[in-house]
Amino acid sequence: MSSVPWFAPRVALSLKRTRVLTIASFLLPLLIWSAVSYLPFLWHPKVKIVEPGDVSYFKVDMLVDREVFDKETGKMEETGKLLPDGEPANPIYLPAPHEVAKAFVTSFTTEPRRRSEKWLHESLWHSITIIFWGFTLSSLIGVPLGVLCGTYAAVSRLNEPFVEFFRYLPAPAFGALAVAILGIHDGPKIAIIFIGTFFQQVLVISNTTRKLDIALLEAALTLGAKRLQLLFKVVIPGIIPDLYRDLRILLGWAWTYLIVAELIGTSSGITWFITQQARYKNFDNVFAAIMMIGIIGLLSDMILAKIGKHIFPWEKAANKA
Repeated sequence: MSSVPWFAPRVALSLKRTRVLTIASFLLPLLIWSAVSYLPFLWHPKVKIVEPGDVSYFKVDMLVDREVFDKETGKMEETGKLLPDGEPANPIYLPAPHEVAKAFVTSFTTEPRRRSEKWLHESLWHSITIIFWGFTLSSLIGVPLGVLCGTYAAVSRLNEPFVEFFRYLPAPAFGALAVAILGIHDGPKIAIIFIGTFFQQVLVISNTTRKLDIALLEAALTLGAKRLQLLFKVVIPGIIPDLYRDLRILLGWAWTYLIVAELIGTSSGITWFITQQARYKNFDNVFAAIMMIGIIGLLSDMILAKIGKHIFPWEKAANKA
C-alpha cells in the first residue's frame, strides 16, 4: 500500500496516511496561529508597555501602535526624559493559543460577573435546543416534500419553482416579521433556522431521490405496487443511506444560521455570550466560544457518521470515505 502515490485519483488512502493527514489538517492552522502569536518578527504591530517612563498616558500592560510608541520614545529622547520600555505584541483581538486554551477551562469554571449573564454551558445548551427544534421542524416537512418532489414530476413542478425562488431570499431578512408574529424569545430564532434549512432540504433531498435507479421503480410498478407501496417499499429504502448523509450535511447549515438567529429578538445562547465577552474585550473567551461551536458540530457529525455505519453496514464505499 505504501507504493501507492499520495495523490492517486479515487484511490483510498491507507489508515496510517489517513491519520497523518487528519492530524495535519488541524495541526497546520495551529502552527500558523502559534507562529503569528509567538514570533515577533512575523506580525506584532502593537507594543505592550512594560515601563511607561515619562510618557504621561502610558500605563503598564497598555497596548499602543508601534508608530505611537516610536514617536513618544523619540520625544523623550529629545527632552532627555525617562524612556518608555515595551515588548512586541499582537492586537487584543488576536489572543495566543495558550490564552484561548486557558479560556476553555475558565469560561466553564468562572462564575458570570453580572446577574444578567449565564454560564457558558447554559448558553451552549440553549443554542443546541434552538438548533434541535429549528432543524427538526424543517426536516419533518422538508424531507417528505423532497422525496415526493424527486418521485413525482407533478409534485416537483408544483413546488420546486417556488422553492428555488425562495431559497435565494436571506433568512435573516425575515427576522423582524418573525418577531412580530412569534414574539421576542425563542420563536423567531427557531423560525430563522427553519427558513435557512427547509428550502435547501427540499432541493437536496429531491435531487437525491432522483438518483434512485429508475429500473427499481419500473419493476415495482410492473409487479403491481401501489403509490404508498412504491414510496415506502422502494423509494425510501433505496435512498435512505444517501438521505441520512444529506441530513448530516444539512445540519451544518443550521449551525451557520445560529449566530444570526440568536441576535433576533432577545439576545441569548452562545451568541449572547460571545457578544458580551467581545464588549468587554475578553477575546480569549470569544475565540474559545467560537471553537466550541465547531467542536460540538464536528463531534455531533462524527457520532452521526458512526451511527450511520452501524445502521447501513452495506454502504462500504461510504464507510471508507
